[in-house]
Amino acid sequence: MIKYALACEQAHEFEGWFGSSADYDAQAQKGLLECPVCATKTVRKQIMAPAVAGTRKTVQDEAPGKAQMMMEAMGRLRRHVEATFDDVGDAFASEARAIHEGRAEDRGIYGQASPKQVRELVEDGVPVAPLPPKPPEKTEIN
Repeated sequence: MIKYALACEQAHEFEGWFGSSADYDAQAQKGLLECPVCATKTVRKQIMAPAVAGTRKTVQDEAPGKAQMMMEAMGRLRRHVEATFDDVGDAFASEARAIHEGRAEDRGIYGQASPKQVRELVEDGVPVAPLPPKPPEKTEIN
């Protein structure tokens, strides 16, 4: 994973995580990047200082706390979506397209879609995002 500092044309600053720099480039080229504040799609990378190992605190020292914070945030996001959005199950792709085209009520939905269906939605400009995975049950944790 690689983290980029990003900014939109309105100077809103935020971070983005990508599998590789090629993933960032591909998403930027397809117009899939969007400012979380104003929703503009004009997003650019900011200048970043590289993480250099030194004698002070290392990235490894910080990772457990940040990882836990990220897992908690993803869990809160998932719970919010499940509590406030409509679960449309495997009809997600058709319902998302209907909402986008104005043939269905504009509302938050979640459900399941195949990778092919997701690709087609993205190519057609339908805004979609993956739902964070369910956190492991306490009985599943070592």
